[in-house]
Amino acid sequence: MQKKSVAIITPSYAADFERCQLLCDSIDACASGIDDHYLLVDNEDYSLFSSLASKHRHVINERDILPEWLWVIRGGVGPTARKLWLSTKAWPMRGWHVQQLRRIAIASHIDHDALLYCDSDMLFVRPYDAGSLWKKDRLRLYRKPDGITKDLKEHLKWLEGTNRLLGLPAPNVPHDDYINNLVSWRRINVLAMCRHIENISGRDWVSAIARNRTFSECMIYGCYVDKVQGENSGHWHADNGLCLTYWGGAALDPGTLQQFVGQMSEDQYAIGIQSFTNTDAGMLRALLDNAA
Repeated sequence: MQKKSVAIITPSYAADFERCQLLCDSIDACASGIDDHYLLVDNEDYSLFSSLASKHRHVINERDILPEWLWVIRGGVGPTARKLWLSTKAWPMRGWHVQQLRRIAIASHIDHDALLYCDSDMLFVRPYDAGSLWKKDRLRLYRKPDGITKDLKEHLKWLEGTNRLLGLPAPNVPHDDYINNLVSWRRINVLAMCRHIENISGRDWVSAIARNRTFSECMIYGCYVDKVQGENSGHWHADNGLCLTYWGGAALDPGTLQQFVGQMSEDQYAIGIQSFTNTDAGMLRALLDNAA
């Protein structure tokens, strides 16, 4: 079988720059089987992130992959004011919305077989071969069976919006969950998904998705390949996340960080510490140095 190419995709922003740099270093130290790494940022952050570029690491300005009708302003005064993305075609969006759109948009600008999405506040702490994503010509897809239950209100909104977007009937609950911070997609499926959304909505895919007040790109892709493409998706399913994630709570200290890392299963290779927990990045750097 001809070797399949894999690109890591990482949306990021200025406040996460130090952590994104740490992710890049961890990829260089621990990850193999990666052909290229793409950092997706907005125009204002492009110069800052350009310092991370190398032969196989590319910094992509969102202006080059998202439509011109989407523009960004600061929702206040000063460099720390939160940004808003505005248009005449969609609701105002925050950065985390637009990061999701970038993750989809990049598929039409590169030619790799697989896209491995890595959040910028995670890092690899064990050797990882991206070739393990493939079983012959099928690519790994994270899917947690019945992971969405009635008590997960935000997930239910994402799921219901996804089914409308894809022209599917109202979903049954419990429902499979596809959301994780280290997931792999087939690029050709992303392109087909965008065409499907445009055929269903009669609009370009960006505005069709962005007309929802809230959405999940992982849910949209997972439901598309499982419910629309089915056996033709070219995926195999795995219910274990490759990354152990600390989703929220108090900042970790050296002791609680070691306890957290100790919870990693044998088939997990990275950790994600949400940046808003304010866990010290220098402590995470020391963890990587010890792992390398």
